[in-house]
Amino acid sequence: MIGPMNILATVRGANAAGFLVCCALIGYALYAQYVLGLDPCPLCIFQRVALIGLGLMFLIAAVFPAGPVLRKFHAILIGLMALAGSGVAARQLWLQALPPERVPACGPGLDFMLEAFPVGEVLMTVLSGSGECAKVDWTLLGLSMPGWVLLALTGLGIFGVLLNWRGKGWRIGRH
Repeated sequence: MIGPMNILATVRGANAAGFLVCCALIGYALYAQYVLGLDPCPLCIFQRVALIGLGLMFLIAAVFPAGPVLRKFHAILIGLMALAGSGVAARQLWLQALPPERVPACGPGLDFMLEAFPVGEVLMTVLSGSGECAKVDWTLLGLSMPGWVLLALTGLGIFGVLLNWRGKGWRIGRH
């Protein structure tokens, strides 16, 4: 029997843990938005979408039993989702590191762009970044929110790829 301390002992349990971590991160993002009053910029919203997508990949891998081929497919999807979100977070960190005179001008809001432009144009505009994405409103231990998101997505991506590719969990404590 697997106790609560050994949830990581099975692939399905470890995938469930990955899903719960993604839920906790989205929960904090919502707390930061609605309680701390930190409105997300378009790049922040894309990072949330990637984190939700990653959580869904972990949930699918946890709920549905998989053989070796499907587990490898889960690993690839988890890796791609984490990589996409990490790229967006890295782009935002680059914008935040720019000198003030090189920061792009603020663009229209994401809601307006989605109503006024085709999706492809919205993606290109958002990924190019704007002034609001370069603003640092929150830090913890010297890292802004996208820095922590980059670390989380990278860690979760590596965890999910290794877990599902090798097809076995990790035991904590005595073996």
